[in-house]
Amino acid sequence: MKCDEVDYEIIGNDIQVVEVELDPGETVIAEAGAMNYMESAITFETKMGDGSEATSGLFGKLFSAGKRLMTGESLFLTHFTNQGEGKRRVAFSAPFPGKIIPLDLMQLGGEVLCQKDAFLAAALGTHISIAFTKRLGAGFFGGEGFILQKLSGDGMVFTHACGAVVEKKLNNETIRMDTGALVAFTPGLDYSIELSGGLKSMFFGGEGLFLTTLRGTGTVWMQSLPFSRLAERINRAQLASQGEDN
Repeated sequence: MKCDEVDYEIIGNDIQVVEVELDPGETVIAEAGAMNYMESAITFETKMGDGSEATSGLFGKLFSAGKRLMTGESLFLTHFTNQGEGKRRVAFSAPFPGKIIPLDLMQLGGEVLCQKDAFLAAALGTHISIAFTKRLGAGFFGGEGFILQKLSGDGMVFTHACGAVVEKKLNNETIRMDTGALVAFTPGLDYSIELSGGLKSMFFGGEGLFLTTLRGTGTVWMQSLPFSRLAERINRAQLASQGEDN
């Protein structure tokens, strides 16, 4: 199924909104609750599945929803369609401060892998499925799980990151990062979660027991502030404040 050709504009700097322009009859799909605002003549419907040809039919929709459930996401996606005669716009925003990363799947070989909570919205026709890491044991204990989202198609996809976005192009190279820093990468890269080093560094270095490692040739997008790290600091500050009050 060919993806709808949607136009878009990213608005803002640190807390961004992506405004998608739809021609009559065009549809964009998004995570439940991601919509920020929309113009008249745009209708929306919550559906099970991404609406791609690969997940048509009841069985396909149930199978697709089950795979999304494995990633911890909602069973449903919201479909926004322009039912008017002229161009109309609908906007989406991330659930935390950061950047929105527009990805043209046609220019990226038709596929991108991303962390399970990175997907925000996409043109109708995009197939959203899952991919497993090769090393399930390390993935399970690495903190971010061993299941990734796989976005396939030939249209625009929008992912979101916490903090600033760093894009790196690797040419038969290796990069290692905090397990929460990864946002997305092209399938030409080999993904694994490995031990960070010796026991002393692992327990006292403050970098955690595991690091995400990418090897090969391709593009990787990283976030400067993993949301898990931000949440941990907020929780730590809250506990300290409660201790002082007591």
